[in-house]
Amino acid sequence: MSVQPAHHPDQQPRVPRTPDGIAEALTGARRMAFYRELGQAPIDRVEQVLNRWWCEAEMDADPEQGRIIAAARAGTLPTVTMADVLRLRRERGGELPGE
Repeated sequence: MSVQPAHHPDQQPRVPRTPDGIAEALTGARRMAFYRELGQAPIDRVEQVLNRWWCEAEMDADPEQGRIIAAARAGTLPTVTMADVLRLRRERGGELPGE
């Protein structure tokens, strides 16, 4: 079992990390839910809302989304432990929360 990144660190994300970029990647009711949550968020929670919805938008924009969902539903989606994720991140020089 191996971990493959959704995109390489030197590549740009599919969705710009801006409110407009996030909204553009979402459709219909999800876009409205994003705007509603963002508009109602206290100022100290805005970054959390943007981060959550950016992740949602990145997944929505993933051309492999259908295959990934089907594999997850079928129970064939490769998985790794959190310990493996943290180990690989350290090996690749990534920062970890609290370090």
